Amino acid sequence: MIYDAERRDISIAVAGDAMITRRMRPFQEDGFLKLVDVLRGADVSVANLEMLFHDYEDSWQWSGATYTRSDPRNLEELKWMGIDAVTTASNHSFDFSEGGFLTTLGHCGEVDLPHAGGGRNIDEARSPAYVDSPRGRVAIMAATSTFSEQSRAGGGRPDFPGRPGVNALRHDITHHVERGVFESLLKAKRELGYQELEDTLNSFGFRGTLEQEINDSEFEFLENKFVLGEEFSVSTSVNEADREGVAKWIRGAQKLADWVIYGVHCHENGTTGDFHGGSRVAPPEFLVDFAHWTIDQGCALFAGHGPHFLRGIEIYKNRPIFYSLGNFIFQNESVLWLPDEAYRRFNLGFDQTPGDYLDTRSGSGTRAFAADPVFWQSVVATCNYAGGELKEIQLHPIDMGFGRPIAQRGRPVLAEGPIAQETLKWLQEVSQPFGTEIKIEGDVGMIRL
Repeated sequence: MIYDAERRDISIAVAGDAMITRRMRPFQEDGFLKLVDVLRGADVSVANLEMLFHDYEDSWQWSGATYTRSDPRNLEELKWMGIDAVTTASNHSFDFSEGGFLTTLGHCGEVDLPHAGGGRNIDEARSPAYVDSPRGRVAIMAATSTFSEQSRAGGGRPDFPGRPGVNALRHDITHHVERGVFESLLKAKRELGYQELEDTLNSFGFRGTLEQEINDSEFEFLENKFVLGEEFSVSTSVNEADREGVAKWIRGAQKLADWVIYGVHCHENGTTGDFHGGSRVAPPEFLVDFAHWTIDQGCALFAGHGPHFLRGIEIYKNRPIFYSLGNFIFQNESVLWLPDEAYRRFNLGFDQTPGDYLDTRSGSGTRAFAADPVFWQSVVATCNYAGGELKEIQLHPIDMGFGRPIAQRGRPVLAEGPIAQETLKWLQEVSQPFGTEIKIEGDVGMIRL
């Protein structure tokens, strides 16, 4: 052998959402420094960057929650911790419009932090970021299934530029309903004038040349698809055009890298499990399908995130699928400025500050993220490969300070004792439907192949 990469041995650490707004280097707690050692100890460490980095150069858009913004210098803090690359596609990518997103990508470039999932056009958004490690070159690719239409990257033409934005993974939702409801909804569509409006728009021609199929068992109403079924259910499927677009770039990455990993930001719901916030514990059908498909295409790892809590782990064809890695850094309560509409949402006036807004939103810590420990406990997963095959996964529980004051919580430390055990038992439970066995050894979870 000439190159170490030929051995096909590598360790890849993956973490969840990094919502970083503060410096990391001043802190010296043992648990924090040990976590830094975990990240630095892997050959390549990757996290999802759910934060924008700019100096308020551009206007804000609508955000359903926090308007994410951080000092650009905090990107250096992530690098110091051991993060080698980030994914950038999420539902917050356009909180500060196109300019805020492109400025963020520019700052990533300035500090030499490879990023994937967004760009000046759809091909740039779908293309990989590359990290060269002593044990091989890793290609990182990313998409988001939760996005605003304005944030979706578009393709260009020789005579027209592409549209900046994220690599959007669209999905189709089908509502299966019983005959009585089906007929009532169809009647409502007709009686309320929506069928006539739809027919008019289709005949007008602005919707393109798509043929309208006549089908007595399905119809669309208020942007929802309804299908006649024997019982009530919801099914989801990946948009095939987006899948085909992603496939091209996976094939290309395999020719240029030793390892390919894929990340998807997903807030959408499965059909089982409790709700935490607006998301169920179980992942949606389309995400499971897409994760399997990326592995089938040759990816070595799939890393999901988005709902801000841990979802299950699946080992598929000897490759790990993390349906959600939860949070990694959760400092969304430390943003410095917010637009007027955020205050108005809670009937707050000009004499209120961001601290007042955040305290009101959480009900002084009694609701939302602040009241549920699942948002503050997660893992960093180190995947160890030997000879090209996955041998083990080390699950390092992290504690982000549930129940502590805002000034203290949000920064991760390695969890110990009851919190570590609680986190790993949760992960055991949510991974059970996938047949994944997680052994708890001390304060670390182990998956061995």
